Amino acid sequence: MEFFPAKLNDQNYLKWREQKLTSANRSAQSRLIHLKNAASLRDSERLSIITDCLHHNFALYQFDDPSQNEKSAVHHFAKQVGLHSLDGNICADQDQLTSITVTKHKGQHDYIPYTPKKLSWHTDGYYNTKERQINGMLLHCANPASQGGESWLMDHELIYLLLRDENPEYVNALFAEDALTIPANIIDGEVIRPAQTGPVFSITNNGRLHMRYSARLRNIEWKDDPLVTEATEFLQQLWKDGSYFIVKHTLQTGQGVICNNVLHCRTAFEDDSENNRLLFRGRYYEGIS
Repeated sequence: MEFFPAKLNDQNYLKWREQKLTSANRSAQSRLIHLKNAASLRDSERLSIITDCLHHNFALYQFDDPSQNEKSAVHHFAKQVGLHSLDGNICADQDQLTSITVTKHKGQHDYIPYTPKKLSWHTDGYYNTKERQINGMLLHCANPASQGGESWLMDHELIYLLLRDENPEYVNALFAEDALTIPANIIDGEVIRPAQTGPVFSITNNGRLHMRYSARLRNIEWKDDPLVTEATEFLQQLWKDGSYFIVKHTLQTGQGVICNNVLHCRTAFEDDSENNRLLFRGRYYEGIS
């Protein structure tokens, strides 16, 4: 299916749209896939992960073996569904997975993921260069919060569909190479990352739709274009109103989400005084395969 340019009465698109909505309506709340041995998936388990990612761009899973609730099992699991190349960042651990927990380490103090605050809608790596585009992402729960911390997920292909239903020119505008700029990241006068400009929507080498997006209102620069403005306002209103297509799940110990970098956010949470919420996050250059 050709995602760009968006054209009215495109028969291929209309067929894809019908299939997408049928699939979404059939599984508004995605299933939890149980994995007996995350380090060595059964064929049926691997197929379930890949099938859910094919239809919804994400899958929810559960490691059934408590002893595997650690990083090495997460690495083995990811590789079995095509995720090999981890993207390091300034907050990543030595193995390039990132421990998402409340912290006050220098360089992380301004980053919302490392606080108990709610996290707005986004895809991962929206500040990366095109050469380091994040196509796959994993969040694995090592320890949940005592209260809150619910993950909200939405397939970015459904966002494309809703935008195109509203006005096909919205998606065309968001394909522009200068649609979205993330300003430089500067800490103590040092440029940690230069400004990054690029499209919201793009097509991957294997023909899949990719979305680069953040709903944050500060430290973000949208192209001065009426269609881009209307499209972003449409999305902000969608987040306020909610959608039938949003899947909500509070990850428990050993559970996770693995995806083709879908839109996601997080509610605020409260930690136990002696047992903090801890998630392992992996960002990958590949998508699920």
